[in-house]
Amino acid sequence: MKKLKYFFVFLIINFAALSIGVWLMENGPKTEWYMQLNKAPWTPTGWVFGAAWSSIMVCFSIYMAYLYSLVPSSKVKTLFTLQFIFNVGWNFVFFNQHLINLGLIVILTLTAIITIFLYDFRKNLGYKSIFILPYFIWLCIANSLNLYILLNN
Repeated sequence: MKKLKYFFVFLIINFAALSIGVWLMENGPKTEWYMQLNKAPWTPTGWVFGAAWSSIMVCFSIYMAYLYSLVPSSKVKTLFTLQFIFNVGWNFVFFNQHLINLGLIVILTLTAIITIFLYDFRKNLGYKSIFILPYFIWLCIANSLNLYILLNN
């Protein structure tokens, strides 16, 4: 029952992060600035981003519910908070401020944080670590998209 409560708490927080990120990017993917950028050939179509992030946040909420019920440490809380800040922050930095260089640094940092989750808590969670893999994989793709834009614009 405790894990279910944690799941819903993390689900609310994670979807709040998505909502804040969307609000901060101010129609970023639909702006003329973004439309004019040379984007990677593997850039997904617009609807894929929403579907991917929604699925990722559900999986990440499951992951966090398991992790926090087993390891309710300050390290877990700190990593989760940093993840929230960098996840939301990338939208503002990249889409709102058009800072492609800083955007890459932000998303690389976010990827490092998720990698720490994946590596440091794999023994605690075992096979349940699979729930953070979609986040990690998507961030690897997002890093490549951001880097491509940086190098080709």
